[in-house]
Amino acid sequence: MASSLISRHFALPLQKHLWLSAPGCRYVSKAAPKTQVEYDYDGPSMKTSVPGPRSQELTKQLGDIQNVGAINFFCNYDESRGNYLVDVDGNRMLDIYTQISSIPIGYNHPALIKLMSDPSSLSTLVNRPALGILPPENFPDKLTESLLSVAPSGMSRVQTMACGSCSNENAYKAMFILYRNKERGHNNPSEEDLSSCMVNQVPGCPDLSILSFMGAFHGRTMGCLATTHSKAIHKLDVPSFDWPIAPFPKLQYPLEEFTRENAQEEARCLEEVEDLIVKWRQKGKPVAGIVIEPIQAEGGDNHASPDFFRNLRNIARKHGCAFHVDEVQTGGGNTGKLWAHEHWGMDDPADIVSFSKKLLTGGYYHRDELQADKPYRIFNTWMGDPSKNLLLAEVLNVIRRENLLEEVTRSGKALLNGLYDLQAQFPGLLSRARGQGTFCAIDICDDATRSSILLKARDKGVLLGGCGDRSIRFRPSLVFKEYHVHIFLNIFSEVLAQHK
Repeated sequence: MASSLISRHFALPLQKHLWLSAPGCRYVSKAAPKTQVEYDYDGPSMKTSVPGPRSQELTKQLGDIQNVGAINFFCNYDESRGNYLVDVDGNRMLDIYTQISSIPIGYNHPALIKLMSDPSSLSTLVNRPALGILPPENFPDKLTESLLSVAPSGMSRVQTMACGSCSNENAYKAMFILYRNKERGHNNPSEEDLSSCMVNQVPGCPDLSILSFMGAFHGRTMGCLATTHSKAIHKLDVPSFDWPIAPFPKLQYPLEEFTRENAQEEARCLEEVEDLIVKWRQKGKPVAGIVIEPIQAEGGDNHASPDFFRNLRNIARKHGCAFHVDEVQTGGGNTGKLWAHEHWGMDDPADIVSFSKKLLTGGYYHRDELQADKPYRIFNTWMGDPSKNLLLAEVLNVIRRENLLEEVTRSGKALLNGLYDLQAQFPGLLSRARGQGTFCAIDICDDATRSSILLKARDKGVLLGGCGDRSIRFRPSLVFKEYHVHIFLNIFSEVLAQHK
């Protein structure tokens, strides 16, 4: 497949105008001006509504095997390029959702195709080792070249995992282990610890807790689900832990017009955090760690100020709680920095930083004291995938070589300004435009209207995603440029005009 993709890449410039004028296209945007992403298309091209006949057929086929309620449509990834996702019915959409913010440099980037077609990469692709017991010879070098080259401030250790949920789940375990070792004054458990944990009893299974925030999303595994409070469907019918849940600030927008009110709201939430830590300690369930997203994503793109996070970090230190920053969705460059918490301006921002999505592999960075004290305590069969580290190293090269973080800042400014303009133009439909870099969102008047807008935008060739009760979130790749912003804004304004 790699060689065919490379061949098609070099043929692309000759075919662009043929694709744009293909018969049966129901909607084609104007060609984008001047500087193109080399492997990109000129614009959306729609042949059917979405999902089209072939997608519907495949959904029915898969439905006989597993639940398909969440499937939007089936994709043709061979033909997808750059910022454009192509479906199995030949519809070409400008993708501003990117697999829930998981595509760092667009579809089928030539640098990644070239890397994967190199024979020296074959062993990494063919073999998936159990990294915790039998890692490959080059694994330390590849970690240094990829993940450690972008390690957050104060961290020189990283633990690889497969996905965001297992990254957070094991980070929670690391925080609990650290807390108990500090309580004991050493890392050697007693006989009572060892015997009681086998029957899920104290002291071996201690009554410790993790403090999380309303609106948070940290994953769907058991520990992560106890700290997830975004949508009921994620949590329904699943037993959970008695852990404290703090309010996350509900800021008013535009921020510069509500400085005093927002500062009061953040102070209220911080006070509640301290009260909960004290209350849970008194209940005999002390808070071993605090987990928070720099921007609550799934919960509705909820922001807080750098001061809020700096004060929260100080509260964690004061009460002896590990401070876990969940960058699964915000990490990787969408905010204009590799890590969203860099915007806080702190030398000591976190004890643990978890990641996945745009970093292609999962895992968490951590301070030395959170290193597992014994083998198999933080462990699973694969503990990540070396092929993803290989890809990530090249992704980071592209980001540096093409100055993509600067590109994100420019595109993000254009996107947010465009959302402000549309918000002024359609005040009954849109409100609370907000964002950092291209990590942006806007609220729609109600959920039903949001659903209609998302579907109409998709049928016109723009793929978007929702979050929270009535927000639309924007999660483009890092190669999303200003002219892509204008393609989107033109189509989006057409869709909004239909709802005016």
